[in-house]
Amino acid sequence: MENKLDVAPLSMDRTGLKKGALAGEVAVVTGGTSNIGLATARCLAWLGAKLVIAARNPERGAATVALLDKENGPGTALFVSTDVSDEARMKTMAQKAFDTFGKVDILVNNAMDMSLGAPVLTTTVQQVDRQYEIAVRGALLGIQLFVPGMQQRHHGVVTYVATTFRYPYGPSNYCAIKGATVSLMLSLAAELGPVAKSGVSVFTYIPGLVGRPRPERQDRPRAFVAPLAMPGYPGPYPPEDCGAALAYAIVHAAELHGSGTIIGQALRQMDWKYPKPETAPQSDLERLSDEIEVRMFGHLGPGFPDPKQPLRSINRSEAPPMKPWAHPD
Repeated sequence: MENKLDVAPLSMDRTGLKKGALAGEVAVVTGGTSNIGLATARCLAWLGAKLVIAARNPERGAATVALLDKENGPGTALFVSTDVSDEARMKTMAQKAFDTFGKVDILVNNAMDMSLGAPVLTTTVQQVDRQYEIAVRGALLGIQLFVPGMQQRHHGVVTYVATTFRYPYGPSNYCAIKGATVSLMLSLAAELGPVAKSGVSVFTYIPGLVGRPRPERQDRPRAFVAPLAMPGYPGPYPPEDCGAALAYAIVHAAELHGSGTIIGQALRQMDWKYPKPETAPQSDLERLSDEIEVRMFGHLGPGFPDPKQPLRSINRSEAPPMKPWAHPD
């Protein structure tokens, strides 16, 4: 069944992480049978974690378990056929995870259906509702099922595979729904408080364009497609490199609590050897101040043409903002 999965050799030996560093940990990865989810599951298993793969397709699920067990030893992974938007099925998945492994330490909220993506003016209510069910309801259910146990053990990580705020890297409705889940995640981080208090680290992760090189689709408007080449690469980020960067961030989750991080930030932290280093970014964007983060939507665009109060930078420094299309990642 392994030949049904699109995989390549892992790049975990380039992360600086020690093999087996997550031994004894248990991770749930939703949407874990393809692309980013599958690669992340493989990387976490390389680090020694046990895996619960929550996805809908039983055939791909069986192939994923077979692959993880072959790469890491029997009993590495459990697949539970799961629609993350279905509360009963999520509870069943959680119970099977507890029955098999006794706990869950890491929750990777990754499931989504990008095929439902569309521009604002043509998206249907059904598309938006279904995306919301998967991304927001699915993440909420996972959080409510697993975070209380993490709090009790004073140990856990919750992450969400996010995307850009608006359409350049993905269709408008897809970005909007993902934005709602990012807000949910940041609110969770605030509710839990410092990691020293709860033991639970919460962060979001933007992977950029991930996949194997493929011809550009003619049926998708160019405005809704990311550039083919990612920074430092000749094409999209390979799933294995994306998974390695997310696994690195998970290991360092306590440092990222309440933050959003981008694949390129994690790659730079690892002193990653880019295949096209001449296109790799040499700097990063400024981060929003804590004061602005909670009401960011009220500080978008140029605002009033004649403000009655002096304006000040919302960044931690006075560095001028970059152009919208000059994003380093």
